[in-house]
This record gives sequence, structure tokens and C-alpha cells, in this order.
Amino acid sequence: MSLALKALFKQPLAARVATRTPRALVSAVRYNSTATGETITVREALNQAIEEEMERDETVWLLGEEVAQYNGAYKVSKGLLDKFGPKRVVDTPITEMGFAGLAVGAAFHGTKPICEFMTFNFAMQAIDQIINSGAKTHYMSGAFAKCPIVFRGPNGAAAGVAAQHSQDYASWYGQIPGLKVVSPYDAEDAKGLMKAAIRDPNPVVVLENELMYGVSFPSTSEIASKDFVAPLGKAKIAREGTDITIATYSRPVGFALEAAELLAKEGISAEVINLRSIRPLDLDAIIKSIKKTNHLMTVEQGFPQFGMGSEISAQIMESEAFDYLDAPVCRVTGADVPMPYAQNLEALALPDTEVIYKQAKRVLNIE
Repeated sequence: MSLALKALFKQPLAARVATRTPRALVSAVRYNSTATGETITVREALNQAIEEEMERDETVWLLGEEVAQYNGAYKVSKGLLDKFGPKRVVDTPITEMGFAGLAVGAAFHGTKPICEFMTFNFAMQAIDQIINSGAKTHYMSGAFAKCPIVFRGPNGAAAGVAAQHSQDYASWYGQIPGLKVVSPYDAEDAKGLMKAAIRDPNPVVVLENELMYGVSFPSTSEIASKDFVAPLGKAKIAREGTDITIATYSRPVGFALEAAELLAKEGISAEVINLRSIRPLDLDAIIKSIKKTNHLMTVEQGFPQFGMGSEISAQIMESEAFDYLDAPVCRVTGADVPMPYAQNLEALALPDTEVIYKQAKRVLNIE
């Protein structure tokens, strides 16, 4: 291990926790993007996407707790009430089941609601409306009733919010036929996937991350375009490599990129796949990468049992990629415990750069 890396890992735990926001991609630009020299936060990207789609289609409207007069709990809807008025930006009572049901019904009648949950932990109150009404009615009605709706809000662990406000619901919603599920990492993901979700004729769950809202990323001419839409069901190669594939989504993409930088200093080339889409899953992108690297590691903040890593591992085992693996698939996940409130225990319950770095070397059998 290099002296610089030893110095990093010898920092007090509290110091590492205080700087847990991934920075590997903050100053990086995709190889096929046109940098403008400006930056944009994930919050701003989401706001732009919603505003542009509301301008484009008058049937698009937003509802949720504090989305209007307060400009959103995380300021994602800032300025939308002033621009579009109270008929299209609607504050709701604190009743997730109620306003989610209202939104699903409005979608059945031809509008395109964007239903914001202050956190997807609260959406458990509305999960019957999302799954049994939103996801299944198109099939159960013989394709008569369409449900073009977006359910969006922060998902996964934040900071200091303990067990009931820290869950990752990607695998929960990813199981459901009739739903599409995406989880953006950076500003490009946020804007492109949100616009695609709003335009899609199916119910789409957009799993954001609270700690990423204020993170800035380089702006590009692609992001600035009102026509920019990221395709649902397609992963993005965040970093190319030849020795090991790291497949992840949402905030851990940043940790994976940081780990890849550390590995590169030791001559190890890691390919990082930003999955972006949970359902449909871009299995082809993972298979293609495995055929090049011959190793796969999945990273998620959710629980280990029945999670995204488990599903990816099973699908890889059942595919032609299995014959290309030189080692078993490695799953890096959150700890199998309710999220602790104590800061030091919370940090130990979630995978970070150090964990990914060490596990990648273990997969490659490098000390």
C-alpha cells in the first residue's frame, strides 16, 4: 500500500466521515461530452429537467409535501410555483397514501403527475398505490388504462437519520413488473433520466440521493440542451478499465471512481459502470465489460440479502459471461443491520472508497 494511501486510511474515522461525498467525478468530464467550463449541481439539474418538461407539456404537473410555497424540502422545485402557478405545483397534506393515490388517478385520466416523496422511506405509506395501482393497472385493464407518472425523491442513506430514514429501495421497486426504476448519480444522469421518466408512458420510480443534491459536476453542452434525454435501461461507462468491473449506482459511483483512482496508482485498471437504470437492467453492458476484465464486483448501499448485487450475480451466472469469470462475483453492500444513528457506526455500516479498494484487490488476489 502506498504511503499516501496509508495516510488516508490512518485519518480519524470522524474526519473521513466528514468528507464522504465522492469527488472523483466532480472535476471529470465524460470522454464523449463537450465541457463548457461551468458547473451544475444535481439539484439544479433536476429543477431544470422538471421546468423544461412542464414548459414542453402542459399536462405535466408536480405535487408533494412542501413542493410549492417552500420550494421543496431540498429546493428541487425552487421557482416552479411562481412560474406555473398553484394548479400545476401543488402542496399536499402529510398523507403519502392519499396524494400518491390522487396522482395515480390523475395519471389514469390523461395527466402526467410528478409525485414527490420527501424521502422514499415515507413512500412505504404509499407502496400499495405505487405497486398495486400504478404498476399493475395497465396490465390488468388489458392495456386500456395507462399510468404515465413519475415517483421521485431521495433514496438510500443520508447522514444521521438512523434506521427508519436510510433504506435503499432499489431492489424493492426493481422486482415489480410494470415499473421502470432509475437511480441517477451525477447532474447528467439527474437531468437526462428525469426528462426520460416524465416522457415515458409508464410509471417510473426515480431514486435520488439526498447527499448528492448539492454536489456540483461539470456542465456540458449536452446537459444544457432542452432536447437532452438519457435513455432508460442503458448503463454508462463512468471509467474504462481492463482488470476488474465495478458495477454500481447512485452515490457509490463516486466511491467506486475514487477507488479506481487508487487502484490505478498500483497498476490496476478498474472499469466502473454507472448502472443508472435498475429496471430494466442493462445486463448487456455488464456482460460486455466482464468479457474484457474477467472479474466483477457490485457495490450498493442496501442490505446484502436479496439486493441488487444478488440479482446481478444470479443473472451473470445464468449468462454467457459466467464462462469469462476468473473469480467469483464479489458483492459489496451495506451492513445487514438497521442503520445506526451514531456517526461512527453509520460510517462502518456503509461501503466507501476504502472498502471498495480493498475488496477489488481481494478479488484480484493482490495483497
